Amino acid sequence: MTSTTGTTPVSGVGLAAITGLVPDSGTGLTPAQTVGPYLAIGLPWPDGPFVLDEGAPGGIWLRGRLLDGAGAPVPDGLIETWQADPHGRFDHPDDPRGAVTGFRGFGRCPTDDAGEWAIHTCKPGQVPGPHGQPQAPHIDVSVFARGLLHRVVTRIYFADEAAANTADPVLASVPAARRETLIAVAQPDGYRLDIRLQGKRETVFFAV
Repeated sequence: MTSTTGTTPVSGVGLAAITGLVPDSGTGLTPAQTVGPYLAIGLPWPDGPFVLDEGAPGGIWLRGRLLDGAGAPVPDGLIETWQADPHGRFDHPDDPRGAVTGFRGFGRCPTDDAGEWAIHTCKPGQVPGPHGQPQAPHIDVSVFARGLLHRVVTRIYFADEAAANTADPVLASVPAARRETLIAVAQPDGYRLDIRLQGKRETVFFAV
């Protein structure tokens, strides 16, 4: 698994390295627990995948599969998304420009038996980045799955935002050969990006 701290990519942290449940022999503390596979108990809710009501103007489907290191689907994972509205604003008090209401920006979808997930939302606008430099339209994604001691965090960018992607300071911090793992491709009803936890073409994750 590859992660980035801030905007500096750091690689070489595999799933096997973070799933060793070994008690602390010095303190007698019990080992940490993984974030799965009991995600279906209490976390999903009926309208979780609908950041935007189905049929609303500007609505798109963002779809993908969650895959393990062997390329097999992860059937009991959970995908969470957080994003700005089409104008680059957040319904959140931490938005320095002031919160705007009417768009919750948050989605949550469990994966099915084929590892598929889908979020109905709208394409976000650009948001301010470090030192005021604009960031390309993107969606923040948290992944929860069995074998992970903590969530892993990534981003989804859009292939048809080439100019904005080139100027994005966070995407620019990722090695050029790895950037495609963060870029969703257009589909008839929206966009698609598979998330790979390990292995060939593993997704870039960010340390937050």
